[in-house]
Amino acid sequence: MKATLTLFIVAICVSVGTASLMVPSFLRTAKATCDLTFSKANVTGTIHLIQKQPNAPTEILVEVKGLAPNTFHGFHIHAVGNLTGGCDSTGPHFNPLNKTHGAPFDDERHFGDLGNIVSDANGVARKRFSDKLVTLSGPNSVIGRAFVVHEGRDDYGQGGFADSKTTGHAGARIACGIIV
Repeated sequence: MKATLTLFIVAICVSVGTASLMVPSFLRTAKATCDLTFSKANVTGTIHLIQKQPNAPTEILVEVKGLAPNTFHGFHIHAVGNLTGGCDSTGPHFNPLNKTHGAPFDDERHFGDLGNIVSDANGVARKRFSDKLVTLSGPNSVIGRAFVVHEGRDDYGQGGFADSKTTGHAGARIACGIIV
């Protein structure tokens, strides 16, 4: 009886293990993380990305510390995951369709245009949102690219400044990290 029970338990484990390997890739949840590892102003933070299916919006969870209290900061995905020259090495906003800069809710926007994060009275910005253009798989995956926190507020391309339609006039790059 004991040998039969052991054999039965092993068979269940093998079956369950094999079944999990046979789950189609489109049903698997993809995850990525970005630690803000470079900062000019002692800004730290972590960004988590979760995409339940390749064509589903990606959920983005942000926590950034060390910001000036009660301030807006442009928050973007930049095209290059390179920090050798600090945040300036991350290139322009991720923009595979060559669109002009916009708000995260605009049709005309870069894939990396994620708007602003806003710090509280303690200088901490927390934000949880979903984005339909941020993906963790395929040719437009953001994995290997970089998140950048800017010194100023993103004007969503509507500010009328020379750089509004390219960067949102968000100012200097104060913190960044590579999405892995």
